[in-house]
Amino acid sequence: MAPPHGNDVHTFRSEHRPGRRTLLGSMAALGLLGAVGCARVAAAGGNGGELLDRLRAQGVVRLGIAGEIPFGYIDKDGHLTGEAPELAKVVFKRLGVDRVQPVPTEFGSLIPGLNSQQFDVVAAGMYVNADRCEQVIFADPDYQMLDSFIVRKGNPKGLHSYKDVVAKKARFATGTGYAEIQYAVEAGYRQSDILIVPDQVAGLNAVEAGRADVFAGTALTAREVVKKSGKAEATAPFAPLVGGKPHVDGGAFAFRTTETRLRDAFNRELRELKRTGELFRILRPFGFTRAEMTDLTAKELCGR
Repeated sequence: MAPPHGNDVHTFRSEHRPGRRTLLGSMAALGLLGAVGCARVAAAGGNGGELLDRLRAQGVVRLGIAGEIPFGYIDKDGHLTGEAPELAKVVFKRLGVDRVQPVPTEFGSLIPGLNSQQFDVVAAGMYVNADRCEQVIFADPDYQMLDSFIVRKGNPKGLHSYKDVVAKKARFATGTGYAEIQYAVEAGYRQSDILIVPDQVAGLNAVEAGRADVFAGTALTAREVVKKSGKAEATAPFAPLVGGKPHVDGGAFAFRTTETRLRDAFNRELRELKRTGELFRILRPFGFTRAEMTDLTAKELCGR
């Protein structure tokens, strides 16, 4: 999934498309850093980078996380967890790196933080999109995701798509920097009318309190956050339309463009975890279903 943030947040190929929950993250990084195209990433770094060797020597990898449940966060007992950190623990152990160390930051600061070497890899369930592929290289996605709405019980306005939100003049909310902002705008919703809240919990509160008719987020976060609500429910997952076509996102680990060797080694282990079914066993405790397992590739999602 993957938390909000950024101006960038299911497969987007137009020039203005966002990535998971965020537009700001990629745009901020793009402004701060030189763009490196997906088509050129493989050549960057000459021999593919030396980070993997250094990580093995020091025995620890620093993970950039954004404090978003269920993607990557510190739990109430102070332990690092989430789908991406738990996957990282397994993959990096296989790569000869025994420990992972969290470096929490805001979602919009993940790409700038990675490229300024504040941490070694982004482990935050970040959506892969063309804008971000200009700044980092991605492993292949470890999950795919559709959107869902949080609405009042019974869905009184009958909201099942962004077009419904526009047609029925519903009061629309989503999270800070979420990709869902762009999806709503593409459907014809005026951006200045969108209620922006910090996260899915605040979105649920807005719907329950009647300040919004609908909150848009990922299918996973929507269905998880409404579990204890007596006033709200999550709609069936759906693919937003991008350029008139259904769009499916994929979340993945991000690496500096010079570190193709580490990215490729990570991908080899990820493919094996997918083949054996171990990947699903790692992600399942965080609310992921088999429908969110994927064979999408970073190349497909980069769109070039």
